[in-house]
Amino acid sequence: MSTADGKVNGRSAHARAILGPELYARLSGTKVLLVGAGGIGCELLKNIVLTGFGHITLLDLDTIDLSNLNRQFLFRKKDVKQSKAMVAARTAAAFNPNVKIAPIHGNIKEPQFDIAWFRNFDIVLNALDNLDARRHVNKMCMAANVPLVESGTAGYLGQVQPIIKDRAECFDCIPKPTPKTFPVCTIRSTPSQPIHCIVWAKSYLMPQLFGEDENAGGELDEAEKQGENAQEIATLRKEALAFKAVRAALRTPHEDGSSSAARIVFQKVFHSDILSLLSMADMWRSRAPPTPLDFDAIKAGTFAVERKGQAEAATNGNGSSSRHANGAKSNGSDSQASGSASTEKMLNGVASSTGSHSSAGLKDQRALSLQDNLELFVSRQVLCEDTISFDKDDDDTLDFVTAASNLRSIAYGIPGKSRWEVKEMAGNIIPAIATTNAIIAGLIVLQAFHLLRKSYNALRNVHVQFKPTMPLSAIGMSQPNPNCGVCRDTYTEILCDPARVTLGEVVHSILGDGGEAGGTGKRDVSVYEDKRVLSDPDWDDNNERTLESLNVTRGKFLSIVDDEGEYATIQVGIGVLPPNHLIDSPALILPSPLPSPPKKAKAVAPRPVTPQPTAVKRSAPDDDDDVEPAAKRVKTNGAMSSGLITTPSKKRKLEEDGLILLEDATEKLDDDVIVIE
Repeated sequence: MSTADGKVNGRSAHARAILGPELYARLSGTKVLLVGAGGIGCELLKNIVLTGFGHITLLDLDTIDLSNLNRQFLFRKKDVKQSKAMVAARTAAAFNPNVKIAPIHGNIKEPQFDIAWFRNFDIVLNALDNLDARRHVNKMCMAANVPLVESGTAGYLGQVQPIIKDRAECFDCIPKPTPKTFPVCTIRSTPSQPIHCIVWAKSYLMPQLFGEDENAGGELDEAEKQGENAQEIATLRKEALAFKAVRAALRTPHEDGSSSAARIVFQKVFHSDILSLLSMADMWRSRAPPTPLDFDAIKAGTFAVERKGQAEAATNGNGSSSRHANGAKSNGSDSQASGSASTEKMLNGVASSTGSHSSAGLKDQRALSLQDNLELFVSRQVLCEDTISFDKDDDDTLDFVTAASNLRSIAYGIPGKSRWEVKEMAGNIIPAIATTNAIIAGLIVLQAFHLLRKSYNALRNVHVQFKPTMPLSAIGMSQPNPNCGVCRDTYTEILCDPARVTLGEVVHSILGDGGEAGGTGKRDVSVYEDKRVLSDPDWDDNNERTLESLNVTRGKFLSIVDDEGEYATIQVGIGVLPPNHLIDSPALILPSPLPSPPKKAKAVAPRPVTPQPTAVKRSAPDDDDDVEPAAKRVKTNGAMSSGLITTPSKKRKLEEDGLILLEDATEKLDDDVIVIE
């Protein structure tokens, strides 16, 4: 035996002994899709490489950030700004030379990753931190009928969920909590917490200055429908219109660089807009009014916010009670620095008014003074040719949101936040702990083994809990939610040329003629693409349009919904024609057989329950009343008695059935009563 063979056998000896020869032999031919190369992804990639999974496709859209290095051990400082998928694959490949890793730097929602692409894999492992992407992978696995192991962590907590179509609930069977939102008027006019100011800077100010849509009318229209303050909304509409001039100033070169543009933006946002809000006296009867900021006074170090109990906390950002002027600087020469050099000095503590306290802390965790925030705000007012959107890993946009939110906090008497805190809150960063990631990655592999063995009874939902007495909780699999809008749909795929196939042609072909011909036959349906309505029984204008003209192309789904609610929804995945498909051949290839969605179980209306009469106590008889004892029923030995033999309740029941019980044979009936012989 050669030395190389000995190394290979030694490497796999433990895995073969633990897994057994049969399962271990299957691993070398197993094709795995690993989505995500972050905290869980790095640990998971290491595990499946060392275990011996032979063919691994690793996909991630993100690039490596300096903050990733404390827990994502496959990366080094030299790798910062490079693709996570590429670097992770290169590093992990050395762990096991027998494993083939195919890295992809891309978005899992891109059209080329369609149903046919997902069918290439034996199992999919999710290591994502994005809810939308997790839902997408879940749906694609349902459509391709590929087993999925879902996972996630939040600090010391974590969970692993194996998902297999029709055998266990999918990711969407249990409704997920909706992200927290804030009223528009709170964000725009009356913030009271640091998060309000951060959301304002990230989701309102930045899109207004650098985004594609400078008209915020849609958001204000929705706020008006929700019943928010009409006067505030009218004021906010005027502010939105005024931003046009500010945007134009940002895109016009100035002799003094960004200072003039920054002054225009500052004057508009932190002075004029606040004065406009102060003119609405009713708004400030029960809350402290904001303070308009003065650009020149802050720059000179003479501006002070006079607000009892909050002025200095807002100024220093750390709750200190010193009485220095807001924005006073320990080193006046630093004010001459500009651009990135000034920003670096500022963030490293050189220009801080808090002196040794800040310089002792980490760069991103030091508190910024009012003047620091102004300089940071000015340094990030760069001339932008293209649109800019917020990215927590982009220094320029993070600095802008930090400075703008802190300036607004100061104006409203709200404590400021450090750059690191703003990054956590604006980027919705969930604290990550390397140990939790490692535990979850190991549990994912264990559940993957059960799926590959088809040991479905051994599958478990596993939770890592913050309970020292029971850190792990394993729960048996639950059946799919019968009302789930993802896994309970019927999935199929068509191959077509979207430029030549119409919407009506697809829908009519999928429904078919019913019976032996397949399909359910013609019926009233509505057709959707995601949340867009493309047609319904009363509106078929789009039926003659091509899929391409409706932007229904590869990787997307058409949802065919039965208007009567009798059949389950059909999800039609759009695929591409085979490479060898002839040009003059039909532009649409249908699945065989056509999909036959199950009929939905009709909800049975509960039978009305007749309330039982409540017992009512009879009033005591007066002393002078003669009370007769109740007559006993006469025994007749089967013969009909001429006396009254029925109770009032029985008589009433007979009357409800349309029958009348006569007292005797001589009693006469009214004309409208029918006698039954």
